[in-house]
Amino acid sequence: MFINFSYYSWVFAILAAASTAFAALRSIHMLQLESYQGNMYIKWLIRAGRSELIVGALSAFVAIMLRLGWALFYYTMPYLSYYLQYIGDAAYVLMMLYIGFTGWKKPAKKPLVFTARAIRLLCALFVLASVFHMTLFLNLPVYRWVPAISQNIIRFLPGMLLPLFVLLAHYVTWPIETLINRWYFNDAKKKLGARQDLIKIGITGSYGKTSTKFILGEIVSQRYNTLVTPDSFNTPMGVTRVARETLSPEHRVFVAEMGARYRGDIKELCTLVSPRYGILTSVGKQHLDTFGDYETLTATKAELLQAIPGDGAVFINGDNPDCVQLYRDCEAKHKYLYGIEGENLCMKAVDIHVGKTGSSFSLLADTGEKADCHTVLLGKHNILNIAGAAALARYLGLTMDEIAAGVANIKPVQHRLQLIEGALTVIDDAYNANPAGTKAALEVLAAFAPEKRVIVTPGMIELGDEEDALNYQFGRDIAAAADIAILVGGRHVAPVKRGLLDAGFDENAVVQVKSLDEAGKKLPLYAEPGSVVLFENDLPDNYEES
Repeated sequence: MFINFSYYSWVFAILAAASTAFAALRSIHMLQLESYQGNMYIKWLIRAGRSELIVGALSAFVAIMLRLGWALFYYTMPYLSYYLQYIGDAAYVLMMLYIGFTGWKKPAKKPLVFTARAIRLLCALFVLASVFHMTLFLNLPVYRWVPAISQNIIRFLPGMLLPLFVLLAHYVTWPIETLINRWYFNDAKKKLGARQDLIKIGITGSYGKTSTKFILGEIVSQRYNTLVTPDSFNTPMGVTRVARETLSPEHRVFVAEMGARYRGDIKELCTLVSPRYGILTSVGKQHLDTFGDYETLTATKAELLQAIPGDGAVFINGDNPDCVQLYRDCEAKHKYLYGIEGENLCMKAVDIHVGKTGSSFSLLADTGEKADCHTVLLGKHNILNIAGAAALARYLGLTMDEIAAGVANIKPVQHRLQLIEGALTVIDDAYNANPAGTKAALEVLAAFAPEKRVIVTPGMIELGDEEDALNYQFGRDIAAAADIAILVGGRHVAPVKRGLLDAGFDENAVVQVKSLDEAGKKLPLYAEPGSVVLFENDLPDNYEES
């Protein structure tokens, strides 16, 4: 009848810690999506609100009430009183498992990846949870002065404050992770530094950097064995991983995309890569919630220009006024502008004809050389990106014919104005959205008139204090380019809807849904065969609205 207390304490501590760690997987997933940045994770928790805290807190509350229930039946039903303590423990474990399974089954656009770091975080969380769950069995003298309810709160604290407990585990492991990351970083830096024969290129910008990276990779591959960082591997650890695991002696060119959310991010990447050449694609309003202000964002982009050595060269978007100002301020010995409409351009795109399935244009170098080009990429802004890549490729010695051949081979980047033809023509621009990018996408959509044009969007995010105003203008821009607007979510699209209606858009043509799945189900009601559908932005899991 009686349970060995010591044996039971260990069994419960292990089961409770394991179930708590399982329940914490969703929070760990969000921390991973925020690149293990504690301050960004806290912002996610604030956005998520009570929903992320209430379930764990309720589970702990039920367990505490059951354990304390023994006092109610101590004299009348002693056996029930005795077992209520174990029922409370069992209830806690089962509820943690339920939270874990519910989170595990929830569809994710980018699932949790069980990297070595995620596993170390899980182990740390398990150990910390075990310590808390063992508290009542330690028989510490101090417990004589702690009320029973307080003892039980300590016991179930990991589940009660589950997302915050993940944050605690993160900060506990942070010093170790910093040392590990620094070792990998230095190893990659040493590997890159030893390759004096390697042409190293850094590309940054508020937008356009990923497309320009792949464009440049395709063009330069006409002559050199080229390695381009994949997808959005644009953080120090992402580039470190590519350099350590993929770079081989056969590669002659290494193109690194350099992303940033804080001042110093690009400087750190330049310390790693030591780029000899650089491209600045743009300066615009994006990630303002982390940069804080536009001046800091601009200064961060300039970090690439400052890192280029005297024997290197930088190529800067001459159509972007802020980029032109950075060009004027730049002290690099070899600096050049490229573009379509700017002045003093080393590479200019002329005779542009933008179509529904691609574009034709000519590239004109400042030497007078010219190349006629065709690309399947959509939008005038992609021609601007091609001009930047062509400018650097020409500087590296490629002929205009080689550049034109490379342009012809360029494939659309997935989820970046990717044209998918079928019963409905889909323009997939779901990767992200910023003010300049949405304007470019809407120009592409407008070109499909007189076909029925539909836009599906959750609005724009990470724009700081200007987010509502910029989403409002986004709505006004949609009104001039689309016939139907399907708005996904609530908070982010509220100003988009106001902008639409203030621009005179038909209110009956505005459809608001809760999720992208619901938008897909309703789409056939508003888009018949032959219609064109633009998917503009898709909120990542850590920005999804409940």
